[in-house]
Amino acid sequence: MLVRMTLARIVIVDSDDEKMSMIVLRESNGDRAFPILIGIHEAYSIDRRTKGLEVPRPMTHDLVGRIIDALDCELEQIVINELRDSTFYARLVLRHNGELIEVDSRPSDAIAVGAGTDTPIFVDDSVLEEVC
Repeated sequence: MLVRMTLARIVIVDSDDEKMSMIVLRESNGDRAFPILIGIHEAYSIDRRTKGLEVPRPMTHDLVGRIIDALDCELEQIVINELRDSTFYARLVLRHNGELIEVDSRPSDAIAVGAGTDTPIFVDDSVLEEVC
């Protein structure tokens, strides 16, 4: 079963002493939440896109979004479907001509592509049971 989540927090620590970033996903209709450690570039991309900040030229996640649009696809949902050896796995679920297409992705990249849009984020209940 898939559980709807929200992006509750983006944490970016970028100092000379420490570089660390993570996102926190929270259950939309519940109390469960968990962090995912992500790369600093993905964190900045998620933060920028959720704030609607434009850049003069498209960055990687902007480019992926533009490719999805140019191929007449719609990003229907993001699904974090597995946790294996402390690594989260996700899928971008695209709709093209009524057909669903799933694309393997890191959760941070999937969320960065969907950030700033109404794309829902889901986590498989088995993943939530393991991390919460």
